[in-house]
Amino acid sequence: MITGRNYIGNQLSSKGNKTYKTFNPELNIENENVFTEATPEEIDEAVSLAATAFKTFKSVSGKQKSDFLNAIVDEILALDDELIRTYCSETGLLEGRAKGERGRTVFQLRSFADLVLEGSWVEASIDTAVPNSEPLPKPDLRKMLIPLGPVVVFGASNFPLAYSTAGGDTAAALASGCPVIVKSHPMHAGTGELVASAIIKAAEKTNMPNGVFSNLNSSGIEVGEQLVKHPKVKAVGFTGSIKGGRALYDMSSQREEPIPVFAEMGSINPVVILPEALKEKGEALAKTYAGSITLGTGQFCTNPGLILGIKSEQLDIFIENLSTEIVKIEPSCMLHPNIYGAYNRNKEVAVSQQELQVVADYDNDAPPNYAKQAVVTVKGDTFLSNTKLHQEVFGPFSMVVQCNDEKQLEQIIWQLEGQLTGTLISNDKEISNYPELISALQNRVGRLIYNGVPTGVEVCSSMVHGGPYPSSTDSRFTAVGIHSIKRWVRPFSFQNWPDALLPEELKNENPLNISRLIDNVQTKDKI
Repeated sequence: MITGRNYIGNQLSSKGNKTYKTFNPELNIENENVFTEATPEEIDEAVSLAATAFKTFKSVSGKQKSDFLNAIVDEILALDDELIRTYCSETGLLEGRAKGERGRTVFQLRSFADLVLEGSWVEASIDTAVPNSEPLPKPDLRKMLIPLGPVVVFGASNFPLAYSTAGGDTAAALASGCPVIVKSHPMHAGTGELVASAIIKAAEKTNMPNGVFSNLNSSGIEVGEQLVKHPKVKAVGFTGSIKGGRALYDMSSQREEPIPVFAEMGSINPVVILPEALKEKGEALAKTYAGSITLGTGQFCTNPGLILGIKSEQLDIFIENLSTEIVKIEPSCMLHPNIYGAYNRNKEVAVSQQELQVVADYDNDAPPNYAKQAVVTVKGDTFLSNTKLHQEVFGPFSMVVQCNDEKQLEQIIWQLEGQLTGTLISNDKEISNYPELISALQNRVGRLIYNGVPTGVEVCSSMVHGGPYPSSTDSRFTAVGIHSIKRWVRPFSFQNWPDALLPEELKNENPLNISRLIDNVQTKDKI
């Protein structure tokens, strides 16, 4: 079923001469399928189709969009074992992880289908006219959220389904009324093409306009650059490295018409273990965090890469226990030789820093592309003076910082770069003694966790997956959950507009029966 071609709207295309293959990191060999990189002509055609499709798709009803999103789910599930086999062959990940991620992808799509079917997400707001108001008549004003236009989504290396072709960014953009052009990740182009075929079939079955979705292949950065610079593209979604996200952000701001880039990037996810909690459950915490650090070979954006504590005998014991527990865990396969190579290089840079001690480094033999986990420790003074120690090592790696006291612990948190998550390990009595520490953590992260691990991102309306830069490019938005739809829309007002010409969401009769803010009262009433 995999052809190695690009989806330009509902047509397969392979005009280019540049080709590449995906790689099976578990077997350490290339996969058989050959993929053709999109040409500038194909890029322009895909974006032009999306711009034309937008004229229709932006006004498609919530019911029609819901049917489309649910049809995508049906077509993804119909791919069955072929999708799972391809996923595993391109990632080195196990079948259970593949099926779990497929389930998450399906749930995301269903969630957005329900959201747009109900319809209140547009945040309709109506202030009725007051003709006799003084000193001037008050006009009738009606506001709602409307889609931005064609969106480019970059597939993520570490989530071939949930953050890629039909992942959260794509689902949210389609739900908002924005056509999507996916720049498929080269490491899982086969998985991406299969999912793209499902989206195209769903679009055709539900009579969506041609160009509502395209999928473009690329082994390098050129296709992505051309997409971001294309004048008909109106927004970008990205999940990946700080370097990649920042490059796209800069590129978009230098356009004649700058556009938003919603990038979810690097994070070391600080974990603060308070002294009393360390005394009470230090041994159990060591085992729990050894598992969290190595989960998925450390290839999660919420991996706990930084553990902070106050110098004590209990902290020494915790470091020793963490080191013992983490080397008990067998190494696992990374997603690609490039990621494996980057992990080793970044780990070497970290451990080469002065006054840093390696306390655990798995030293047994491991198959090719299997990452060897490591734990290091450093004094708080050293961490404060050397910002290289703040850099993410993407993989099963974590650093324990031994702070002199509570004051230095708080100082370190305030000086940290923005993070996706922060975790506080405490008990209910102890935590009340650290209000300033909690305030500092809240300032630096998008999600604050109490007595848990940061790995694991629940898909729900209360989740915030984002945070201050550089964890994301705009801390006002989440990349996970139904509220991520707000990235792809803008507020728009109608003034004194004839009721018959208003969108259904803003008409007096409220034909969609959605919740609206009318003269500052939230209601489903008619006007």
